[in-house]
Amino acid sequence: MRASAAKQLTGETSGDASLRDPFGRAITYVRVSVTDRCDFRCAYCMAEDMTFLPRRELLTLEELDRLCSAFVEMGTRKIRITGGEPLVRRDIIGLFSSLSRHLEAGTLQEITLTTNGSQLARFAAELASCGVQRINVSLDTLDPARFKAITRRGDLDRVLAGIDAAQRAGLAVKINVVALKGVNEDEFEPMVRWAHARNMGITFIEVMPLGDIETSRFDQHLPLTKVRAQLAQHFSLQETDYRTGGPARYVRASETGRLIGFITPLTHNFCETCNRVRVTCTGTLYMCLGHEDAADLRTPLRASEGNHVLNAAIREAIGRKPKGHDFIIDRTNARPAVARHMSVTGG
Repeated sequence: MRASAAKQLTGETSGDASLRDPFGRAITYVRVSVTDRCDFRCAYCMAEDMTFLPRRELLTLEELDRLCSAFVEMGTRKIRITGGEPLVRRDIIGLFSSLSRHLEAGTLQEITLTTNGSQLARFAAELASCGVQRINVSLDTLDPARFKAITRRGDLDRVLAGIDAAQRAGLAVKINVVALKGVNEDEFEPMVRWAHARNMGITFIEVMPLGDIETSRFDQHLPLTKVRAQLAQHFSLQETDYRTGGPARYVRASETGRLIGFITPLTHNFCETCNRVRVTCTGTLYMCLGHEDAADLRTPLRASEGNHVLNAAIREAIGRKPKGHDFIIDRTNARPAVARHMSVTGG
């Protein structure tokens, strides 16, 4: 066993409570799924006829709060709430409100949210009041018919109204666009102009091989090298060292003065600086998006009112975090890299 991993198991971490993996990377960013349910069925994310988890298997909001708080005590500085669609979880604002105490105490730097935007008009003001300052909205097209086809049931006008509400509430909005071959390739440049005109950042993401869906991943996959080359025909792209703590790498469009991000899990493995882990709505900790190895945190969470057993389970799991993933999409790799859907892992 690596010495650093052994220190994780015993809790010896250079005199503090921080989490470090076997490769010395500090784990300061936790993405927490609060539900596997979603009001969309995006064609690259879910099967159209999804089977969702029984509600009794989900952690309660109180358990999610306790779990997040345990991570904060061990050095987590950023928590992103995800789903499924997190805002369809009943009473979800209560979780944001409770976690905001860590912001007020200065032990947590940021609580953020990834959403499809369908519920934003309803919740934007409350999110802002809980200390949320910025959010990511997943939006792959500005064409209503295409939006309906991609999401299988979404209403573009409702999402755009949600974005309006978020900006009125003072939330900084970043748009996440999944690049889909033969689907939205003609919209990348106009989407950048639209987002930047509204003072929003925009990030392009390669489709990820998670979970069985009806469509071939190879047929969906568009390398972001091609997206960037296409954008370079319309914008002067300047390299930057800007980072948000996530996997995106950013360039600045000289014409707009704003950022364009690229998340490239396939064409460029971004694992060397990985500082994050994911926790599902059932309390399963995935140390890497591209691996099946996981740790059950629900059992130790419920084993006692104290966190000793829970903390030990978290440290042991971080001691197994791999160096990186090896996503592959080609004609000879028709099966998903991992069987679980992205909505189960947490977006």
